[in-house]
Amino acid sequence: MLDPTVPMNRLVKVYRKIREATQELTRKYEDELKVLIEQRNQIANEMKDQMLLMGTKSVRTDEGTAVLSMKTRYDTNDWDAFKQFVLTTQMLDLLERRIAQTNMARFLDDNPGVVPPGLNSNSEYVVSVRKPN
Repeated sequence: MLDPTVPMNRLVKVYRKIREATQELTRKYEDELKVLIEQRNQIANEMKDQMLLMGTKSVRTDEGTAVLSMKTRYDTNDWDAFKQFVLTTQMLDLLERRIAQTNMARFLDDNPGVVPPGLNSNSEYVVSVRKPN
């Protein structure tokens, strides 16, 4: 705990400096990470191309083994139709388990006293600091 006699003006100033330093470090990290990820992806694509040419799914080297596999990801361009399909077929397992935070807050505001079974909530005070105008 900091000294409670430190003026609020000083706390806000130090908070802003720390936030700005954190943002700068994050920007630098993200820029450097982006370069590394691009390089890694280029190398992965080269390995993929070579393995497809060789007609193999794995290559063992002294440095490690490269494995080629098929990865499929799914999405939808029509959420309303997809949601209706899920509801009609009762295939709720096609969705991931996550509550839409804004929609739940709105539901609870619009329906006082109605709490879905199993719903947990966690509220905490947070402080935000804005630059002076």
